[in-house]
Amino acid sequence: MPRDRAALGAFLRSRRDRLTPSQAGIEPFPGARRVPGLRREELAVLAGLSPDYYSRLEQGRQANISAEVLDALARALRLDEVEHAHLRDLAAPTARHRAATPHAVQRPDPGLLRLMRSLDHVPVLLLGHRGEVLARNALLTEVLGRPLEPGTSFVRFMFQDPVARERIVNWADFASATVATMRREIARRPHDNRLAALVDELRITDGDVARWWDDHAVRDYASVTKRVQHPAAGPMSFDIEIVCAPHEPDQRLVVYTTEPDSPTARVLPMLASWNVAPQP
Repeated sequence: MPRDRAALGAFLRSRRDRLTPSQAGIEPFPGARRVPGLRREELAVLAGLSPDYYSRLEQGRQANISAEVLDALARALRLDEVEHAHLRDLAAPTARHRAATPHAVQRPDPGLLRLMRSLDHVPVLLLGHRGEVLARNALLTEVLGRPLEPGTSFVRFMFQDPVARERIVNWADFASATVATMRREIARRPHDNRLAALVDELRITDGDVARWWDDHAVRDYASVTKRVQHPAAGPMSFDIEIVCAPHEPDQRLVVYTTEPDSPTARVLPMLASWNVAPQP
């Protein structure tokens, strides 16, 4: 079975399993139930499909899937906007996906760099599409406790560096969102072997990643709250905002914003004044 069709079937099963008949607004079909979620036949009826056709979809045996069928499944499964887009990417013909250039080096977008330099009063990070650090300011390294030089994998920092778990108080929330974002990227780029290898490595070596990956949750980059325990400045709280350039959709400027006159906002100038690179 092609990789993307296998992923499509797994995603459909995961969304079907989480939706009960009562949540879907239907009477359960008669007979013993082994799981609380919808049966294949129930979902097929909800989406206006034949049970045999839907079974072929879940088993990866249906080569071409129309936009109308995908929309009907999204409505029946009550998918949100990101999940619906993810479903469309998984169902896209293989030929529609362009093979990624495995060794292409991303160059930081000049406009995003200029914006980053104008925000030196808050931590800022510029990421590429595999979570690669393209640029960061000095305050970011001070807050997170690592240099995070360009070329560093921010994903590896999150999961393989103990400092990430030590400093980020709500690490699990942030890390699970990172896994959901990687799943979204994999669907967009099924031929990106470097991204696939990174995900496979983390799933093997990190039980948290494996568990979150098996949940099939997906999300785009979105604003979240990050709480940091700094060894000198104490507890800090940031609202993470994402800025993308229209002509560089694969690059994201991650800005750690603060509430005006909050304890975090008051302590950041002190950290910036130290101007001392943290020890790796």
